[in-house]
Amino acid sequence: MLNVGRLRVLREVADHGSFSAAADALSYTQSAVSQQIAALEAEAGVPLLERQARGVTLTGAGQTLLEHTDGILARIQAAEAELAAIAGLRGGELRVASFPTAGATLMPLAIASFRSAYPEIALTLAEGEPHEIAPRLAAGEFDLALLFEFRGTGAADHRSHASRLKRVELLEDPMYLALPREHPLARERTLRLSQLGGEAWIQTSSSSPCARHVVRCCHAAGFEPDVSFESDDYQTIQGLVAAGVGVALIPELALSPAREDIVIRSLSPHPPVRCVTAALPPKTRLIPAASAMLRLLEETAGNYRARPLSRP
Repeated sequence: MLNVGRLRVLREVADHGSFSAAADALSYTQSAVSQQIAALEAEAGVPLLERQARGVTLTGAGQTLLEHTDGILARIQAAEAELAAIAGLRGGELRVASFPTAGATLMPLAIASFRSAYPEIALTLAEGEPHEIAPRLAAGEFDLALLFEFRGTGAADHRSHASRLKRVELLEDPMYLALPREHPLARERTLRLSQLGGEAWIQTSSSSPCARHVVRCCHAAGFEPDVSFESDDYQTIQGLVAAGVGVALIPELALSPAREDIVIRSLSPHPPVRCVTAALPPKTRLIPAASAMLRLLEETAGNYRARPLSRP
């Protein structure tokens, strides 16, 4: 394989017409230049220069190699410049992903701050549930992703991939009980899940992590939930609750905003809690843009925790 450093020496020798002049330009000794050219000729398998009394000239093979050398060195220079820009957050790409409720609350604020601070970086956002995003993140398709898992269950819904990911906890996202305003239990300030055994339930699609956890919680409270309606849009779920057709457990991130015609109540003694994390690909060095986005997400999550939202 041809050595790039020796190609640079060949370029200087061709430009200056002698080993001594090339040595001065490169701050090498004349002997070092001669050795580099000899090694390059050995790699090429043909003579590249004709030695003459007043200097050197390129052979036909040398001229052919030099034409390729110019392109090789130009591409290397471009790659070095691009890498320097990425390291300095002046260019490159950042690929992020998020689950929907964080994509509607945390991620837009972080993206706005990122675009303001680093306008030259191309930023893309994909959306999906944790079990969909985690394997793509582990495969290197994304540079950073927002995921969640439920307290007490670990990463049960994406365990095979989550165990390989690096995670930074951002915030806890408790689930609240949403009731129609006229519901008899709406007068209670706190409720136990066991009090809802006879209710019609509204939840996300049965295959979703949230729906599976709601069912687990109901089983732990001693009943099988009677699921009347399913929707993966929490605004639709709120609307169905407001219409009086059932009750629902809704994460706090999905209650931004909460409708005024429903009642939100805490569950006692411990509500289901989603742990929201920023997840990073396994066994890879974090690129500078991802580090910058992680800092902004931590700041955004801190501001979110500090403000009163839909907590009853």
